[in-house]
Amino acid sequence: MQLKGLRWLVVSLVALATVINYIDRNALAVMWPSISEELGMDKNDYALILSFFMVGYALGQSLFGKIFDAIGTRFGFLLAISLWSVSVALHAVVRTAAGFGVVRLALGLGEAGNWPGATKSNAIWFPIRERALAQGIFNAGASVGAVVSAPLIALLYLWIGWRATFLALGALGFLWVIPWLILYKSDPDRHPWLTDEERDYILSGQKVAAADSSGEDMFAPGWLEMLRYRQSWAVIASRFFLDPVWWLFVSWLPIYLAERFGFDIKQIGLFAWVPYVGAALGSIFGGWLAGKLLSHGWDVNRTRKFTITLGGAIMLPILFATAYAATPLVAVLLIAIILFGFQLAIGNIQTLPSDFFSGKSVGSLAGVGGTAAIVGVLLTTWAVPVLTRTSYVPFFALGGVLVPLAIMSVWLLGQRIEPVKPKPETTKGNVIS
Repeated sequence: MQLKGLRWLVVSLVALATVINYIDRNALAVMWPSISEELGMDKNDYALILSFFMVGYALGQSLFGKIFDAIGTRFGFLLAISLWSVSVALHAVVRTAAGFGVVRLALGLGEAGNWPGATKSNAIWFPIRERALAQGIFNAGASVGAVVSAPLIALLYLWIGWRATFLALGALGFLWVIPWLILYKSDPDRHPWLTDEERDYILSGQKVAAADSSGEDMFAPGWLEMLRYRQSWAVIASRFFLDPVWWLFVSWLPIYLAERFGFDIKQIGLFAWVPYVGAALGSIFGGWLAGKLLSHGWDVNRTRKFTITLGGAIMLPILFATAYAATPLVAVLLIAIILFGFQLAIGNIQTLPSDFFSGKSVGSLAGVGGTAAIVGVLLTTWAVPVLTRTSYVPFFALGGVLVPLAIMSVWLLGQRIEPVKPKPETTKGNVIS
């Protein structure tokens, strides 16, 4: 049996895993007003629990980057989603902040695998010209998950309570495993269901990445050697500064709505999904725009820098405007614009590992970049309770500071976005000595 467009089925399944990923991680935030009241916890407990998740998430990014490089995409995703599904189900049995911290740590460890796995999968299954679109489809899964999570979790909570809701969410991941193992039999060079035409299209399109026509393979340095190049640090620094902007809303939006506008869980379910519609649109638009620019003769360097900078330009003024939003409707609509710009930028930043390197270096750099992102998120997580004691204006101002730092990282450290070539230690420019 052969299937046309198999690569699109693969990325669709990865996007579906991401939908489940975000439903699982958002459940605690959506149900926190009830959980905290029942168990006697406050916002500082929430920050502590969230920090456990972030520590697991940071460790998991680099760990799963190496795991995916070692055991491949098929079994890497199987391991990651199994771990996080068991972990979210275990939320149903804990009663203390420490207990939530332990299961959130395991949840973060497993959920982290989704990102280096997706980056590696897209590098394997898509030619250069389609990678930003594939990354956009994958990122749209995060946005769709965030869109459906608030109303879905609120509905489940009202129907079966918060403990049974966590058990039901744990079952979703194991249902996903069934089609994954059936469809993803191997990588495209050996997959029995892939047509010869699509296989040639994928593999030949990846070779086009070479900066010249020499036909040489792209550079695939080891983990430590990779960190000696400025281009690697462009990925690491941009993720460190930009990812916290996304997490400010993923982790704190329900609490912002509860504290700023007095929302209960039902009202959170009605409003909290709106910003992620903007994020989903930004994911798809960013991938589409990059592909369109490449098809019109723009090179990868110009395309990536333009789309990333455009995303930042959209986010920056709206962050400051949202700080003074007077109604919840205005607030969530403005946040939708912020997340549109974020996804436009981050989808192209996440393709940079495969623009710079090849082979096992792609998953490893994606993982290290993800770890750096979570370090940034941890710092902002602990800042939020302090910044929001009397007002949420500093909350949005924090995002306004981070965005330009992320864009500058790409421009200053990334230099020209093209395949990196190994250079002697004494060569200046690409190598950090």
